[in-house]
This record gives sequence, structure tokens and C-alpha cells, in this order.
Amino acid sequence: MAFRSPRMVATAVTLIGIYGLLCLLLFLQQSSLIYMPQYTRARVSETDFELPRADGVILRGWLVAPDQPDVLLYFGGNAEQIGHLRADALALFPGHAVFLVAYRGYGASDGRPDEASLGADAIALYDHVRTRRPQARIAVVGRSLGSGVAAFLAGQRDVDRLVLVTPFDSMTEVAAHHYPWLPVRWLLRERYESARHLAGHSGPVLVVRAGRDSIVPAARTDALAAALPVPPRILDLPDADHNVDLRNPAILASLRAFLTR
Repeated sequence: MAFRSPRMVATAVTLIGIYGLLCLLLFLQQSSLIYMPQYTRARVSETDFELPRADGVILRGWLVAPDQPDVLLYFGGNAEQIGHLRADALALFPGHAVFLVAYRGYGASDGRPDEASLGADAIALYDHVRTRRPQARIAVVGRSLGSGVAAFLAGQRDVDRLVLVTPFDSMTEVAAHHYPWLPVRWLLRERYESARHLAGHSGPVLVVRAGRDSIVPAARTDALAAALPVPPRILDLPDADHNVDLRNPAILASLRAFLTR
């Protein structure tokens, strides 16, 4: 039998305890690690659109170019101040009335974010628009975190065009890339399984891929594109990082061509 000193045993127990504590902290604090609404705050008085929800939460945001024939729902990135898109929305998304609604807990919206609520809110927004504009074609754009919300919505409702900017196949896989030494596949509640949600989606999809993305590895964007039942159009930006500027001439041209048919 190998000899183990009390010091070695104590060290091993301490390391196991520290590892277990890190796993517990990740499980308990994952919402604060995933969602960053603190960078997106806006005053209620600055918004021009409200969407009350059944649980008492009121979502708030902006509606740009409401007289346009079609509609576009925009789901932003994790720390994105979506109100800043107002000035460029018509140029980016021609022919569309653009709804920029902050997630719950973001901007001037009430509540606290979680995956189930964000998905339900996206469906509520879509149904709100569809009821009021039954003949309009509804396009959806999702960026980063918003790509997960957009993918869920496109799996549940009829989306005319779907644009995914720096998307991922699964947030679990992204987390596993960043924390390979933690069992994140067991610990994460917020999973955003975009590839699974889009398994039945057959509409046109445009994917914007950032080759040097340090947040969503390009491999996870590739995995999503490969999983789609209909091959998407891919705009590959090999030198771009995660926070691509939608006004980039290549992105702007691709968006206009994709959305204006």
C-alpha cells in the first residue's frame, strides 16, 4: 500500500473542496456571469414603446420607421445599448419597421433576465406585431446572446428572414470552450441550444461569422451553420472580433441584399 502523508491528504482534500466550491459558485451565480444588463440602462422617458407581459413585467424599447411595409424584430447582444441603433436602423434594415425592445432587466424594461423568460417575451413580441400587422412579413435579427433568442423564436413562429450575427450552436458549448476544466455541461441552466431550436427551420438564414471572435469561437458559429437543415448564407469576416460594427460596409451590403430580396 502506497504511503500517503497527512499533509498530502489534507492538500488533496483542500483542492477537491476548492474545485467543488468553484462548481457551486458557477451553478449559483451563472445568471450574473451570463447577463450584463448594467451596461444598457435607459430611462423610461427615453423609450417610445411598451409591451406589458402577463407576469406584470413591462418591456420597453423603440420603434423605428413604423410606416414601412414589413417588420423586423431586433434582439441585441448581451451588453448592447440597442437604442443606439435608432439612427441607423432604416439604413441597416430597409423596408422594415424596426422593433428594438430591451430584454427584461435591460434598458428600461422591468424584471430579471433568464432564458425561458426571454424566449417567452420574444414570442409575445412577435404575436403582438402579427396581431396588429397580419399581412406584414416579419424578419428577425439576433446578435450574440440575441442570436439564441432569435433562434428560439424562429423555431416557434413563421419568420420570413433570419439574420444571426456572431451566433453559436449552444451556449453550453461556448462555456465549455472557455472553462474546459469545469463540468459546465452539467452545471448550466441557461443553455440556449440554437442548433436544436433551428432543426426544423427551413427559411432563409444569413450568418455573420467573425473569424477572430474571442467570445463566441468561430468554431461554434461553424457548428451552428453546419447543423441548419438548409445551408445558410455566410458572411465571413476573417479578421473581425466579436463586436462587429453593423455599419461595416460588407455587413451593410449583405443585410440590404438579404432583407430587400
